[in-house]
Amino acid sequence: MISFLSGKIILKEEKFLVLDVNGVGFKVFISKKTLGNIPEIGAPLKLFTYLAVRENSMDLFGFLDKKELDLFEFLLDIPGIGPRVASEIASLGPLEKLKKEIDLNGEKAFAGIPGVGTKRAKAIMLELSGKIKEIGKVSQTQYDEAEDALVNLGFSRQDVKEALSKIPKEITDSEQKIKEALKLLGH
Repeated sequence: MISFLSGKIILKEEKFLVLDVNGVGFKVFISKKTLGNIPEIGAPLKLFTYLAVRENSMDLFGFLDKKELDLFEFLLDIPGIGPRVASEIASLGPLEKLKKEIDLNGEKAFAGIPGVGTKRAKAIMLELSGKIKEIGKVSQTQYDEAEDALVNLGFSRQDVKEALSKIPKEITDSEQKIKEALKLLGH
């Protein structure tokens, strides 16, 4: 509903700030890490936002970049993770960075996040690993579709795999992958 806010910082507290947007003060909850990266009172600020609507409250959560917001929304799908905990976890970095941190440190990756003890950290890791695998399966399916289509056009599977590996990872659409691979295969 509210995708972003741009205004002047009026107040900074431990868990939130107030942003003046054309004379209207918005209370925006932010993570401790994000708070450390926010300029001083009176400075202009743009935040990506998420409006969490509950039975008896509406809270606005703010993020400095879109990737942090995306991870926050991803984390909200995990049972037992509310918006405040998701905000703190999302401030650890993008999904790829969080996955590496978990691989290196296990549940210690969540150390210092209020409301996340060892038991909850293990549950989050389990849920995250399943969700990360789901994302990987989607990417692999798109890769396989492109690979199969090119093999059906008469190219060898080995040449097709080599061509597909050279395509930038930002290209996720199967049709676009096929077009790019055809350019690399000389057709």
